[in-house]
Amino acid sequence: MTDIRKDSVTFLDVDDGDSGQRLDNFLVRILKGVPKSHIYRILRSGEVRVNKGRIDASYRIQTGDNIRIPPIRVAERPVNDVPPGSFPVVYEDNALLVIDKPAGVAVHGGSGVSFGVIEQLRKAHPDWKYLELVHRLDRETSGLLMLAKKRSALVKLHDMMRANIPDKRYLALGLGSWDPSNKSVKLPLFKFHTADGERRVKVAEGDDGQFAHTNFSVIERFADFTLVEAHLRTGRTHQIRVHMQASGCPIAGDEKYGDFAFNKELAKRGLKRMFLHARSLSLPHPLTGEPLKLEAPLPAELEGFLKKLRN
Repeated sequence: MTDIRKDSVTFLDVDDGDSGQRLDNFLVRILKGVPKSHIYRILRSGEVRVNKGRIDASYRIQTGDNIRIPPIRVAERPVNDVPPGSFPVVYEDNALLVIDKPAGVAVHGGSGVSFGVIEQLRKAHPDWKYLELVHRLDRETSGLLMLAKKRSALVKLHDMMRANIPDKRYLALGLGSWDPSNKSVKLPLFKFHTADGERRVKVAEGDDGQFAHTNFSVIERFADFTLVEAHLRTGRTHQIRVHMQASGCPIAGDEKYGDFAFNKELAKRGLKRMFLHARSLSLPHPLTGEPLKLEAPLPAELEGFLKKLRN
């Protein structure tokens, strides 16, 4: 990819790997660090041209298109501020990367976080021409995270996710006793922001919420906790966390939807994070169709806490 000049016009030729992508999405990807508002401003003003003509943001670029990008004069984060990152690799080929993300690491920068997994991997692998998140995990959730190394893989994976093809399963430790008859939770969810700007989700009232479906099965019971497997049927923000809270069994250590007073007690007992882990992922390979069955074992701190409960 040609470097984007800040002080002069840049011309880019579209190759097969980017063909079919919306122009605005293409610009967001290659103009890293540039606010979306600025990108849409230069699109609306006609400063971005395709084959010498003004073009709409929704235009799908084609192989051989020549894109004119004006000088980009905005404050950008110095690339050196992002440290290269290395994460446990569960699966990798030339199209797909699946890592075991640790808790406490964001998947991308934003909302007060300077950088995340995607920025650190790009810094560690400047030779990779393409790398994008396929989906997201909350910062405090550990486990399997998919990234696409080809745009064709990303498009296919998103198609599969819309068709609910990937089988994604999580382990969560709930506070209290899970009702064994509560195997299928279908509660619509509504996203909102608190007064201080934090993103939150709640069970919707009326027609405001998005359909959300999680299947739960009990794995192990303890005196004050229940270990459950959550099988996602939809992929809404904070879905498992809110569905468990609404079912009277909030996730241990959850700082947004949990029992805040009891979380302090849990920290004293050794659980200093949210007990939610993306354990398994089954899906056909996006390009070859080969069946993939991937697993990430429970992190040592979660396995250790379960051992304490068993004793």
